[in-house]
Amino acid sequence: MFAFAPTAPHDKPELYRDLVASAEALTQGEPDAVANMANLAALIWTFLPDLNWAGFYRVMPAAPGELVLGPFIGKPACIRIAIGAGVCGTAAATRTTQCVADVHAFPGHIACDADSRSELVVPVVRDGAVIAVIDLDSPLPARFDADDAAGIEHLARVIATRI
Repeated sequence: MFAFAPTAPHDKPELYRDLVASAEALTQGEPDAVANMANLAALIWTFLPDLNWAGFYRVMPAAPGELVLGPFIGKPACIRIAIGAGVCGTAAATRTTQCVADVHAFPGHIACDADSRSELVVPVVRDGAVIAVIDLDSPLPARFDADDAAGIEHLARVIATRI
């Protein structure tokens, strides 16, 4: 039985070190990308407070120019997002983290969940190409900061070969 969860109140850098260590342990040796993404979405949900959505959008060879919904936790979501559109598509197109304090002020924001107020999207890059994005939504404005971005970016680097 797995018991992956934060054990005590942490500062954010310590919380993310624990999250990444748990992600490494949980996915080590498992070759199935979907299984790993499913467990990673649950792990993120367990470790990070104040989320209403956590999961993945994937770059699929059969769907060029689109991100396709992957494993997640939260309300039902948009299934396909054009690369370059919304927060997720912008992260994929620019290969840069998008930390959005107010999604309603983001040009072209795609409202999959009307309760979302802030969003953090981090591209997952393998062999120089974006293969997915990690998408986190919160009902709180300005939920995410530089520590969150750095922590999820570290997670994305670690899991890039496992999803």
